[in-house]
Amino acid sequence: MLPAAELFHLAQVCGWERGSTVSGNASAAGRLRLTVAMELQVDLTGGYYDAGDNVKFNFPMAYSTTMLSWGALEYAKSMGTELENARTAIRWATDYLLKCATATPGKLYVGVGDPNADHKCWERPEDMDTVRTVYSVSSSNPGSDVAGETAAALAAASMVFRKVDPKYSKLLLKTAKQVMQFAMQYRGAYSDSLGSAVCPFYCSYSGYKDELLWGASWLLRATNDATYANFLKSLGANDAADIFSWDNKFAGARVLLSRRALLDNDKSFEPFKLQAEDFMCRILPNSPSSSTQYTPGGLMFKLSQSNLQYVTSITFLITTYAKYMAATKHTFNCGNILITSSTLRTLAKKQVDYILGDNPLKISYMVGYGSYFPKRIHHRGSSLPSLASHPQALGCDGGFQPFFYSSNANPNTLIGAVVGGPDQSDGYSDDRTDYSHSEPATYINAPLVGPLAYLAQSYNK
Repeated sequence: MLPAAELFHLAQVCGWERGSTVSGNASAAGRLRLTVAMELQVDLTGGYYDAGDNVKFNFPMAYSTTMLSWGALEYAKSMGTELENARTAIRWATDYLLKCATATPGKLYVGVGDPNADHKCWERPEDMDTVRTVYSVSSSNPGSDVAGETAAALAAASMVFRKVDPKYSKLLLKTAKQVMQFAMQYRGAYSDSLGSAVCPFYCSYSGYKDELLWGASWLLRATNDATYANFLKSLGANDAADIFSWDNKFAGARVLLSRRALLDNDKSFEPFKLQAEDFMCRILPNSPSSSTQYTPGGLMFKLSQSNLQYVTSITFLITTYAKYMAATKHTFNCGNILITSSTLRTLAKKQVDYILGDNPLKISYMVGYGSYFPKRIHHRGSSLPSLASHPQALGCDGGFQPFFYSSNANPNTLIGAVVGGPDQSDGYSDDRTDYSHSEPATYINAPLVGPLAYLAQSYNK
């Protein structure tokens, strides 16, 4: 198992982020009105680029942070010496998210860098000269989704640091409560407020109710405050789910809340447990209510663009629910099929094994793992020469020729990064220009850490 720090690591941002602050508001006709404030200096250093570009999108970044934190909470004993690396990776993100939540009263910063300008460029982070526009949501331009996810990340991380750094943990939890209050009080999707600054890249396609459910679920676990339990039950989130990702959190919240029904024997959370099991029945391949496709090689297939993001996130839920089931000797049925913890564990192992090379192409989709892995990934830092080998600056379009369109392998191996993965027929072309399949992302990697730790422990006994 590769170190958690390597698994999670993608490009980090250093230096001051300087740019115009932009907020938005959608009219009744759906037209976006952007208000550009005077240029200012705001310290939003740190955080992660979500994938192969040079933009900080807080929505997927916060989700990656929540999932890595959840993994550290559930599988701390299984992670061994890698737990400290996981904490380091989490803290790099939460330090940034704290700044975003506290830098300016009444605002939550949710992104840095103009994505439309950035995506016209192919340049190293060290040479980056694109505008560093800073985006925010507020009471007049709400973003319950990104705020709910940010609150979830801070709350989950607060528990990771509770024993090792109590002061930092308290700061995280205090800020999480404030951000969650903002999410609950000022309802609205950040896509409507920010438009083309986040769409089509990370639109909130599922709306914001799932993030309210998700954020409140994490605040409940972190505080045990009945206020959040009452809020959860008032949401009435009965939407059926057969997916889990940075955008749609319904299934994740239900698995998290089912912990209280199973491990704490709290009957009031029984409905969430039943919803979690309905989700599992929609994922399991032999279930009569399954709505999940599988490739001929056995990989679950949800959507064509970066399918492994759904595989790793769903696999996390499968292993975690299996863990809860094993601890309580719980079983359930999908129709007339009995589901045990080993049923779920077997499916999870199949998915992880596929990612690591047990597939028709015998390719590991984790860069640097095994003898055959993607060599031409869609990632600026990996595909462009280092400063040591090419000290001359590469401008905005300086990296396209001869690097981006080259058939050569990337000069820098991004060890541990997991790419978008194969198509629905198990095919993979290893083509840098095919970002749907060749681009790595933090929200693919972060959820995989938990299942790797779970399986490492389960099969090393």
